[in-house]
Amino acid sequence: MTLEELTTQRDALLKARFRGVRTAEYDGKRVTYASDAEMAAAIQDIERRIAGLEDGGRRRRILTSASKGL
Repeated sequence: MTLEELTTQRDALLKARFRGVRTAEYDGKRVTYASDAEMAAAIQDIERRIAGLEDGGRRRRILTSASKGL
């Protein structure tokens, strides 16, 4: 999915959640979530994907180690 599509989905989910409903519509599709927690998880997943696309998808991990030389 493109960044624009993910942003559209996120905005639709946030608007629905702030209105207090569990049904969101975007791109002609209607999605109904069973609970607010499920909707929050979907929003969090979309935001994670957006962050991955904006950052280029690469994450750096720096590992350190130490020894006493024994």
